[in-house]
Amino acid sequence: MNSQSFHHFDSSRVPSPCFVVDEVAIENNLKTLARIQNESGAKVLLALKAFSMFSLAPLIDKYLTGICASGLHEAKLGKEEFNGEVHTYSAAFAEQDISEILNLSDHLVFNSFAQWKRFQPQIKQAKQAKPSLEFGLRLNPMHSEGATEIYDPCAPGSRLGILPIEFEHNSLDGISGLHFHTLCEQSFEPLARTLDVIEEKFANILPNLKWVNFGGGHHITAADYPVEALIERIKQFQAKYDVQVYLEPGEAIAINTGVLVCEVLDLTRNDIDIAILDTSATCHMPDTIEMPYRADIFGSGQPDEKAFKYRLGGQTCLAGDVMGVYSFDSPLAIGQRLMFDDMSHYTMVKTTTFNGIGLPSIAIWNSKTDKVNLVKTFGYEDFKNRLS
Repeated sequence: MNSQSFHHFDSSRVPSPCFVVDEVAIENNLKTLARIQNESGAKVLLALKAFSMFSLAPLIDKYLTGICASGLHEAKLGKEEFNGEVHTYSAAFAEQDISEILNLSDHLVFNSFAQWKRFQPQIKQAKQAKPSLEFGLRLNPMHSEGATEIYDPCAPGSRLGILPIEFEHNSLDGISGLHFHTLCEQSFEPLARTLDVIEEKFANILPNLKWVNFGGGHHITAADYPVEALIERIKQFQAKYDVQVYLEPGEAIAINTGVLVCEVLDLTRNDIDIAILDTSATCHMPDTIEMPYRADIFGSGQPDEKAFKYRLGGQTCLAGDVMGVYSFDSPLAIGQRLMFDDMSHYTMVKTTTFNGIGLPSIAIWNSKTDKVNLVKTFGYEDFKNRLS
């Protein structure tokens, strides 16, 4: 199991289902990211798209420079709940949102020259009111590092980022930085290869910039990540081009810090023993279907590793609402609690109420003091208020 501190957590202390995040584990990740800031000179932002637990904002503010947002609502959350810089990027901004986004943001990154030109009246007005406001463009280096196409921003036909050829006939007046993103849960080597491509294709542009954002997808806080190599490459890049480097990890802040507690509701059989849980793959951990991947469960094994094998599924009517086949040392029982591992990032931010399934509660646990704080619970009104 990756979330090591939870081996001794009593899952009966929280309601079910419930996301439980260990604030000590979060702080340990933040300390690694702060080390990179301090030793490399880079600035690190929390990507709210991966982890938006603003109840931990005071802790995050102690270590990071700010947040990056994917649109108006995340920018508002970043401005209201966090104290650092707000960087906003979207594949496209809506006209009715752009003025407010400009007001909220410190850096605003556009996905096309067309949008950069279209919103010049609002941009000039915002710049007059806030001279420190800076603008960037997201580039597509046409260099894929992702193994799964759905998570590859540089896949053929991608809508994300501006192709190198477009920089040849468009002015960069008013642009102070570039942003790129090629990684997904990856180590340093894919970033190093990407930077080699960036430096080759954009050699004439980089010396004229103030900052370059290396995007997210960096598995910086994974146990085997070569942090020293990252620090050295950032220092070299900043010195070579006289720019400020930004990183915007999401998963790296919350990796190995939380679990999803759930409960067995029913036991049936159809060729294989089946357990129906009070959580849902499609509603509560959709990455297990989208990526896809098999989430680990504390005390479980591979399908034929242990004596008792079950296919675990959720309550929804979706036939594919299945977490997978797991084995256990003892037979499962109705009312038994299970804990899915590594459930802090890209879980709470993606939950839905499809089929009227309730949203999991959210709790913070301190693995040093053993204190549990139930931050939020949800009910019928949360389902109803999303409908009309």
